[in-house]
Amino acid sequence: MAEQRPSGTRRKSSASKSGASQPAGRRGTAKAASSKSKRGSSGSARQDGSSGREAVLQAREQVSELIGLPVETVLGMERGEGEWVITVQIIELARIPNSTDVLGDYAVTVDDDGEVSGYRRTRRYYRNQADDR
Repeated sequence: MAEQRPSGTRRKSSASKSGASQPAGRRGTAKAASSKSKRGSSGSARQDGSSGREAVLQAREQVSELIGLPVETVLGMERGEGEWVITVQIIELARIPNSTDVLGDYAVTVDDDGEVSGYRRTRRYYRNQADDR
């Protein structure tokens, strides 16, 4: 006879965890928000390229597809000359307890057309590691 585990002892996969990191009201709204700002409603899109919000949405979506892991959170964004540099955090290895998860910080370059033109990992660390910078 198979042994039964008590309920609540298994950890959710990182894919379901990433959905939980977004507020419930914002799930699945990335495309709607992106298309709304491309139309220029409320003046949110920049005339010389994409807005910061669009760049973040594109970075989250495209890097997740390229790496094959969900983006945990956005750590920062910076406007460069003709591009945005978005820093995102990705769970590279989910562990139990989650304080020992291995995380990676990635710098993602998004051009003014909303396409990811490059990315690189800038840091890799355990979730419970104190920031030493």
